[in-house]
This record gives sequence, structure tokens and C-alpha cells, in this order.
Amino acid sequence: MALIDRLRPIWPVLALLASAAMLATAHAFQRFGGLQPCPMCLDQRNWHWAVVGVSVLSFAALRFQPGLARWLAALIGLVFVASMGMALYHVAVEQHWVAATCDARIDVNDLSFDLDAEVVVPKCDEIAWQMFGVSMAGYNAIVSGLLSLASFAIAFLPERKA
Repeated sequence: MALIDRLRPIWPVLALLASAAMLATAHAFQRFGGLQPCPMCLDQRNWHWAVVGVSVLSFAALRFQPGLARWLAALIGLVFVASMGMALYHVAVEQHWVAATCDARIDVNDLSFDLDAEVVVPKCDEIAWQMFGVSMAGYNAIVSGLLSLASFAIAFLPERKA
């Protein structure tokens, strides 16, 4: 319990760093690994950007109202739950458990002035990369789920009495 008491005031920073690491990993797979994201992958990134935004606001709020630490940790946990939900839905689409249409979105960085170049839009129902049978969306769901559990533990476990 002492660890949770120490983590509570800095949890927004740790959550921000965790989501930033998830975003950096996704961008590294795209830029260096050549794996272009499908629209659902981009939607998953948006949830991590939401965690970053909520974490920044939470950290700022804690400077003025330290008593809000539990509520803000719970709020961050809810955003992680939404991130996990989006990732689980993407896994369901990849595994063909549910049918989903994947609308094409254009990334300005991927535009080419070669008019003869083939335009390839990644499909949401195809697994671009996996390790140990788990896709990137699956790992996102696992990590987001663990981070949501950590957020809720920090929010709801009782304080240690000295």
C-alpha cells in the first residue's frame, strides 16, 4: 500500500509516459518498420492521445488541488478502459469475429507525386504484425487493460495508516 500512496500524486505523469511510449512504439513500427496503420490503428492512437491530454490536465489540477488525486486517477483509468475497448474491437475485427467496414483515410505524409504509384490502404481485418500469436492491437489491449487496473488501484485502494 505504501507504493500506491507514493504513486498517487505522480500517476498522471506515469500514465502520460506510458501512453507516450505506446504512441512512440506505434510510430516506430510505421516509420522504421514500414507498417502503415489502418483506420482502426489510428483510432487506437487517438485514445492514447486522450490519455496524454487528460494526464496533462490532471497533473496541472493536482498542483492546485492535491485532494483530487483519486478522482483524476479514476478518470485516467476510464480513458484507458476506452483504449482497451477500441483495441479489443480491432482484435475482434482482425480475427473475423465481427464484420466491420474500414474506411480509407489519407495520411498526408504518405502522399506521393508519382501518379503511377499504387495506392495501398491497409485493411483492418488483416494482421500486419504479430508476436507469440498476439497482434499489435492485442498488445495494445493488454497494456491498456493493465494500465486501467493500475489507475483504478491507485484511485480506490485505501491509504496506508501510519
